[in-house]
Formats: sequence, structure tokens, C-alpha cells
Amino acid sequence: MVNNNNMKRRMFVKNASVISAATILKPRIVFGTKANSAIRMGIIGCGGRGTSVISTMSKNTNINIIAMADLFDYQLQSGLVKYNDLNKAKGLPEIQTSNMYQGSKAYLKLLENKDVDAVLISSPCYTHPEFMKAALAAGKHVYCEKPVAMDVDGCRQVEQLGKSLNGKLSVAIGFEIRYATPYVEMINRIHNGDIGDIISADLYYFSSAVPLKPYKGVPNDEARIRNHFHFYELSGGILVDQGIHMLDISNWALKAHPVEAMGTGGIKGSLEFGNAWTNYQALYKYPNDVNMSIHSTQVGPAFGDVCARFIGTKGIAEAHYNRGVYITGENKWDSGVVKGEATPEQVATGAFLSSLHDADDNKVKSFIKSIETGNHLNETQQGSESTLTAILGRNAAQTHKKITWDEMRSSNQKIDPKLSLSQFDKK
Repeated sequence: MVNNNNMKRRMFVKNASVISAATILKPRIVFGTKANSAIRMGIIGCGGRGTSVISTMSKNTNINIIAMADLFDYQLQSGLVKYNDLNKAKGLPEIQTSNMYQGSKAYLKLLENKDVDAVLISSPCYTHPEFMKAALAAGKHVYCEKPVAMDVDGCRQVEQLGKSLNGKLSVAIGFEIRYATPYVEMINRIHNGDIGDIISADLYYFSSAVPLKPYKGVPNDEARIRNHFHFYELSGGILVDQGIHMLDISNWALKAHPVEAMGTGGIKGSLEFGNAWTNYQALYKYPNDVNMSIHSTQVGPAFGDVCARFIGTKGIAEAHYNRGVYITGENKWDSGVVKGEATPEQVATGAFLSSLHDADDNKVKSFIKSIETGNHLNETQQGSESTLTAILGRNAAQTHKKITWDEMRSSNQKIDPKLSLSQFDKK
């Protein structure tokens, strides 16, 4: 016969052991105040994209922004106001002046701050491999914006970093579309065979030009960094910085990276400052004789459309940023995202106008949850493969040659940004 008193005692000991283990593993989370229980974030690169991501993270997860680093003081001062407002809205303290780091070594100073648990790397992509390596060496979890690098050498560095993690730290790469509910469902249906065998894919990203930031009357290197999207040696070009989102979806849907590519493009219609191409057209060959084409433009005053379309033997799967996500053919499906202009009825019922409506929120929640639970993320391989896919198309277009995946990787291409950053250090 079971002794209830003994059973209760065993349950008490068991529960006490669990609490004790939690206390040892995460004392801040178990017993701390709200400020102490939060994941303490540092941001490296306080421009528009970084501010957008850290804002989403602050509003949707339990983080406390405690440190910031940037090459330029004006970026720090601009970001400080916004980040303090984010903390204030959650009842958290302002960022201490001593936790603001400026100059070419600002990222290293931030990483030496032992109070920082995790960092957002949102500086220009030529910095990503170096900054990620330093952050992981300092024991920080990393959320790094895409692309992981602008050249083959940088991607290979990131791959090696990923292999060294051993499940001890989280590394997330900023491909938020993989966390958008409509895209996730569409890809699942493709993988389940709803469109049959995939024959080909058509991708495009038609964007308006990125406006130039003031560049006259400042040092040339500062002018270029302010406008890094317009310089090939700083951003990698628009296929690597912009078209990469669609290429990541292609790799995701096809469960592979391409084996070769060829392409073309040019600089026609570019603005007066910069050397990045305005348009790329690339053709890729994937395993199983699947062909894919991508057209990426960043020019003019009007934003066009963004689309990934997969054509199979049983139907077509199609995903747009703002014109729906759906499948036609034998196994029809619709995500419910509005296709085109919303009707008053659709607006009244709260229909989603964008297929990315929950992408950013889900992405940052996943990153922070992985830290809190210890189920760490490692998106380095996926991030590197998608970046290399973009580099393959870019290099093929710029050389006007067909290039294989293996040829590209063995080239170990390394692009020199040709910057003298120490000139921005305070004397």
C-alpha cells in the first residue's frame, strides 16, 4: 500500500531539487527584479535597420537594452533617445553613458562589458564576420543582420564559427521571412508535395532606389559608409543585400543550394554617388534539374513587387510581400493575406495586408526564447549558404561567365572595403 506521506515527501524533495537547479542555472531569472531577469542586450550599429530590429525585440520580448556601439557619435546620440524610450516603456532604466562606445574599436569595448548577455550586429555587412567572431569569443549570443558577409572568405569564416558553437550560444541571422506564418505554411505544403515535382522557380525583387544620405563636406570614407548600400565593396551589391531574401526562400523551398549560375546586369539609372549595380538578372541550376531565375532591381522612385513563384507538375505556389500567398492547381490553398488593394470589408475584419505581418515579431521571439530556455539556435549554415547563393549569381553576372558552386567556394574571394576607420576615433 502506498504511503501518502512518503509520496508527498518525495514530491517535495523532487520539486525542491528542480527549484534549486533553476536557481543555480538562472538566478537572475528566478529571483531577480524585472530589470535583472531580462536578457541584457547590446546593439552594434545604431542605424535605421538596427533600431527597427531592437525596437521589435524590446516590444515583444523580455530584454533590457544596456549598451550601444557605433563608429559615429551622431548615430549613438540619435539611437540613445529611441532606446531609452523603449526601456522606459517597460519600466527599465536608461542606458548609462559609460555603456556608450564610439569609434573603430567600439564593438570590442561593448563586448568587454560583462553585463551584456547578447548583441545585435546591425552594422554594414563588411563587418559581420569580424564582429560575430569577436562576439562569440566574448561569450555573447548573437543576432546578426543578413547577409552574413559580402564575399566568399567571410561566409567561410561564419561557417567555421557555427561549427565551433557546440550548442553553447545562439546565433540568429536576420532572414525573418522564414518566420512569417504564410510563408512557413506555403513551404510546408511544397515539401508535402502539394505542387508535385518542382520544375522551375521565378523570383523577383523590384525596389525603388535607396535615397542618398548627405555626403558632401565630410571625409570620403564617412560619406561612403553613410551610403554603404550604394557601394559594392561595402554592401556586396543589391543581389547580396536585397535579392538574397528571395534566394533564401528558394534554398528553403528546394532544400538545397544551386550548383551553378550565369547572369547579367548593370549600373544604368544609378545615382551620382556610388558604384553598386542597379539591376541583376541571374539564372541558377539546382540539383534534380530544377531551374530558377531572379530579377533584382533597386532604381527609380517607385517600389514594384516582391515575389517567389515555384512551378510544379501539380500546381504553382506563389508568395508576394503584399499581393497574397497561395497555391493554384490540384491542391488549391490561400493564406488569407489580401491580394492587392483591400476592400472595406477586408479592412473591417482585420485581414492581413502583408504576408510579413508577424515575421519580425516571431523572429526576435525565437532568438530570445532560445537564450532563455537554453535550446540555442545556430543559423550560421543556412545564413552562409543563402549569402553564397547571392554571391554566386553576382559574380557570374559581373564576370559574364557561368560559375559553379565549387568554383566560387574554392576562389575564397575576399573584397577589401578600402576604409581607414581609425580616423573616426576620438583623439
